Amino acid sequence: QVQLVESGGGLVQAGGSLRLSCAASGRTFSTYAMGWFRQAPGKEREFVAAISRTGGSTRYADSVKGRFTISRDNAKNTVYLQMNSLKPEDTAVYYCAADYVGLQRVIPREYDYWGQGTQVTVSS
Repeated sequence: QVQLVESGGGLVQAGGSLRLSCAASGRTFSTYAMGWFRQAPGKEREFVAAISRTGGSTRYADSVKGRFTISRDNAKNTVYLQMNSLKPEDTAVYYCAADYVGLQRVIPREYDYWGQGTQVTVSS
């Protein structure tokens, strides 16, 4: 069992930056690949970024590539999402998720555990 708690969301102007954190409980954090997803009102949950168990491999959605960076600190049981050059279309609830299979997958239903989400709002 893994419990995930996101933090770091908020209101920011277009062009600004935010850093999201996702703290995981338990001693098995390093056995999970981790992902970030987002869901805007009226839209389906979509993949943003994923990172391998060791942090040596990452994957990004085309819409955030070059602007967002996913990283993890297994000693702190935490995964991060650094978001730069934010756009109004990045506005959404952002969720972190844990995937025991560890393949940096992009489909939400393939992830095993989810956090409660943190709101990110980008004003124009």
